[in-house]
Amino acid sequence: MRRIFAFALFVTQASFLVTRLDAQYTDQQVDKRVNALLGRMTLEEKIGQLTQIFYMIPDGVKPEERIRKGQVGSFLFVTDPAVVNRLQHVAMEESRLRIPLLIGFDVVHGFHTIFPVPLAMAATWDPILVTRAQAAAAREADAAGTKWAFAPMVDIARDPRWGRIVEGAGEDPFLGSVMAKAQVSGFQGPYLGSPGHVLACVKHFAGYGAAEGGRDYDSVYLSESSLRNVYLPPFRAAVDAGVGCVMSAYMDLNDVPATGNRFLLRDILRQEWGFQGFVVSDAFSISDLVTHGFASDPADATWRAFSAGVDMDMGSNTYLQNLPRLVETGRVSRDAVDKAVRLLLAAKVRLGLFEHPYIDESQTKVVFADRASRTLARTAAARSAVLLRNENHLLPLSKTVASVAVIGPLANSQSDIEGPWSLAGDRAHAVTVLDGIRNKLGAAAKVEYARGGELRRVFPSFFDALFPAPKETPLTPAQATGEISDAVSLAAASDVAVLVLGETQKMSGEGASVSSLDLPGRQQELLKAVVNTGKPVVLVLITGRPLDISWAAEHVPAILEAWFPGTEGGNAIADLLFGDENPGGKLPVTWPRSTGQVPIYYAHNLTHQPDTGKGFTSRYWDLPSSPLYPFGYGLSYTDFSFSNLKLAQTEVFPGQTLYVSVDVQNTGSRTGSEVAQLYIHQRSGSTSRPVRLLKDFERVTLTPGEKKTVHFSLGKDELSFWSSAENKWVEEKATFDLWTGADSNAPLHAEFSVRE
Repeated sequence: MRRIFAFALFVTQASFLVTRLDAQYTDQQVDKRVNALLGRMTLEEKIGQLTQIFYMIPDGVKPEERIRKGQVGSFLFVTDPAVVNRLQHVAMEESRLRIPLLIGFDVVHGFHTIFPVPLAMAATWDPILVTRAQAAAAREADAAGTKWAFAPMVDIARDPRWGRIVEGAGEDPFLGSVMAKAQVSGFQGPYLGSPGHVLACVKHFAGYGAAEGGRDYDSVYLSESSLRNVYLPPFRAAVDAGVGCVMSAYMDLNDVPATGNRFLLRDILRQEWGFQGFVVSDAFSISDLVTHGFASDPADATWRAFSAGVDMDMGSNTYLQNLPRLVETGRVSRDAVDKAVRLLLAAKVRLGLFEHPYIDESQTKVVFADRASRTLARTAAARSAVLLRNENHLLPLSKTVASVAVIGPLANSQSDIEGPWSLAGDRAHAVTVLDGIRNKLGAAAKVEYARGGELRRVFPSFFDALFPAPKETPLTPAQATGEISDAVSLAAASDVAVLVLGETQKMSGEGASVSSLDLPGRQQELLKAVVNTGKPVVLVLITGRPLDISWAAEHVPAILEAWFPGTEGGNAIADLLFGDENPGGKLPVTWPRSTGQVPIYYAHNLTHQPDTGKGFTSRYWDLPSSPLYPFGYGLSYTDFSFSNLKLAQTEVFPGQTLYVSVDVQNTGSRTGSEVAQLYIHQRSGSTSRPVRLLKDFERVTLTPGEKKTVHFSLGKDELSFWSSAENKWVEEKATFDLWTGADSNAPLHAEFSVRE
């Protein structure tokens, strides 16, 4: 899979293997320009370059005045090209040094065109598609003047209660690493400063996804083994791919806030990994070191963050207000400030901002109007959907169906189809599920809609203050019951009901953790009532996390997890429901039966009385220990078989590569995609090892009857791990189990050994 990925990206000029920081300018050229600027800068101007300001949050000083005084090097949340040009004009014509601004934004899953959320993109198991999607997002962002994307988020998340699980690639470090590389490549292109590309910023360093109780921002306690084997690999992959920026995280890691954590930012990131870019704090996280009880006051917070390795302060103005005094008193050296400023200036040089600070606003409109991005978004949405259930082959539906009831509070919501972090999106042209089905069937069928109730957050989102939405009057209980009754009547009068349930965009993402994975609001009541009509029901889930659908998994014949699919989501879902696309997505997370099972993940260790043991029933007396759906799971409208598993040899020495092959055949009647997955288990060693670990995969598309031999490889990187007993990376003499198949329960098995 990795060789094919690298070749394809090379062909498309987007290979993360050739991503470099110095491809457009030589190091000597960059140094010369940076040195010339540093020699002319005052201390205040240097610290200004280390300061990023929220454009829409007033701090008592007009942005233009900050620019003129050299007190700001970057703005975030500026998406209007006219405003970008105005700010850049002040920087280039009215400031002393004429240093361009670096404009940043959360380009998480698209800019003008919204792609499926990152968790959905991980469900494609298609890194080439992921690279193409982020390249399209980068092109649109660049056209609007945003040269810096606060993405990819590569935090491993094993607790679906955590709201930001939607922004990452799920629970697995190998899949997460592949997706991290693909996204960096898409954002930055072959080199930092590639035309039509932007600076990527990998976040949140590190361990943020392991917050206690799945509560956003809460403390994290991780052993070094868990940190290095599970949570750090995607970050290392991004660094190896040439990412130009790293963002520190909000939370405490083992009682030390990540934004003031020298172990993370200096020992690992700089010294072990050799990271050459710059580090930015998350929003206000430097000033929040006081809130943590870690720093005594803002000056102490400045010293702790800066000395730990944070180069730029996002949003809090803490560096601007306190760093000059720390330098004057000798607590922070001028050389240390110069080193940080060099990194920021070098990024601006490499991005070509000095030569091209302004945006051609006419070209912005041209890029935004390019239909190729919409076409790609539709493909991505179709490829990311996961078919969870399809009893008696209810799907695909016939296009000759006479009447379709489209039901649910999310079925006709343009904002919710796009999902969280879609603030710059073209919402007016977002395609809902209702729109998509009507587009598909046209006048040939009667497609009617019933909302069936409403969905609301109990507590408001912090985004509501920044981006207020129109206020609506909540339904009374009687009105809500009436809407459910109307939906049931419509379903009863139709040939088939497509029920669209899940979460609103504000129920997922930052500040959107949940205590329960139940369907929010009265959706479960609506679901049961519609199913009780006896009409065929298809459940389409619009979500940013797994939800408790245990009842549906027994009573609803067809379930399609569509995630938050983006601008073209409704069209893509209709393509899938009516057979113009064949579902091929695979779960990037383990799907729990109930909230009480979480955190749950496939790569757990063997323990006393393992669940594979004879006579094992469950670790719970009231529920099976097994998930509802395993990691890597996903159905298709066709069938596949795995056979002829071959190992080139059954013994290898440390450092050698083991080559593996398996035949995958489409045994059904439709063309479809399967993801061949390779898992291993080390039977013994210096520490206990997980029951299975994903180590390679490849998505293949096969016509009916077609067979393909898929090739895998296992080398030192795949067979090594951080041993807590040895306190180092080891590749040990041991016997290994190997499985290949369609998910983490793959049955096709072989053995091999690493010998001394």
